[in-house]
Amino acid sequence: MRRPALPLPLLLAAALTAIAAPALARNDVTDPEAPRSLAGDSPVAVQWTDPEAFSDIRLSGNRWEALRGDWVEQIARHVRRQAERELPAGSTLDVTIHDIRRAGMYEPWRGPQMDHVRIIKDHYPPRIDLSFVLRDAAGNVVAEGTRELRDMGFMHRASTTMGSDALRYEKQLIDDWLRRDLRPTIAQR
Repeated sequence: MRRPALPLPLLLAAALTAIAAPALARNDVTDPEAPRSLAGDSPVAVQWTDPEAFSDIRLSGNRWEALRGDWVEQIARHVRRQAERELPAGSTLDVTIHDIRRAGMYEPWRGPQMDHVRIIKDHYPPRIDLSFVLRDAAGNVVAEGTRELRDMGFMHRASTTMGSDALRYEKQLIDDWLRRDLRPTIAQR
């Protein structure tokens, strides 16, 4: 027995759904199934609090665009990679990221064609709040504290090494913190 054919509108709707499904599937930084720390064996442990409370999501101008991607994990991987280069053998560093506000902001008043574009201006600086504990090879705490990383002059700095990286300003904050704060502490040991 032959099945009845699907009506054309229903067939078109099914085809469009199949085509759009990958585009609609989001990689969402607030997904409860998403990790809240970096996996793997490393002397640098990086974890973060729930991104749902991050300033970038709450105050970005377009919450839905701010949720997209794995930018929190990318920043955490940058912390690990850069800190591993600085640490002497046997030392460990535990970092917890408490808040991130990426450089720029979505400006929905520019219209529907621009509501998904992050506008970078000097009055939308990057900010990262974190806490850390640095231990020497014997497990003794060498340094610890909380830091509020800010760069009000982020647009006036020559940063050619990460010129096309969407997170270059946030990564520069991390690099500055490691160079200014941790490197001198490590050098004293």
